[in-house]
Amino acid sequence: MTIIAIDPGNEKSAVVAYSDGAIVTAFIQPNEEVREYLYELPNFSYVIACEGIQSFGMAVGKTVFETAYFIGQLKEIARCCGFGYNLVTRMQVKMHLCHTTRAKDTNIRQALIDRYGGKELAIGNKKNPGVLYNIKADMWSAVAIAITYSETCVK
Repeated sequence: MTIIAIDPGNEKSAVVAYSDGAIVTAFIQPNEEVREYLYELPNFSYVIACEGIQSFGMAVGKTVFETAYFIGQLKEIARCCGFGYNLVTRMQVKMHLCHTTRAKDTNIRQALIDRYGGKELAIGNKKNPGVLYNIKADMWSAVAIAITYSETCVK
């Protein structure tokens, strides 16, 4: 099974395909291109693990609603394509990777780097790229979603 982990945004989303403990592909694209990518996947065993929006009682604006609408579109694409679909909350990611709900993005990024053997091995350099070499921006979140889903939700 391949996990398609998505950190959704109102205009662009980060996507990571994760299979057997390895990152197969990672990219950030406009949402329309993410939809096309999902529709073009061959018939295979896929599950979409999408970061869900959580409410903490604060007022939200248009961008949060646009992101929520896109999350709904992803669920419908999964249904139409016969993929599994699950929401993974940020709290699940924080607890799984950092064992605290107080973790910040930098803590999650460091937990991922440590998981792959530290900065030298995980990221590497241009001559000797590591497994996380091309991961940037919101792709870190998508990797964290993939690992959390893989290790806590897959039976």
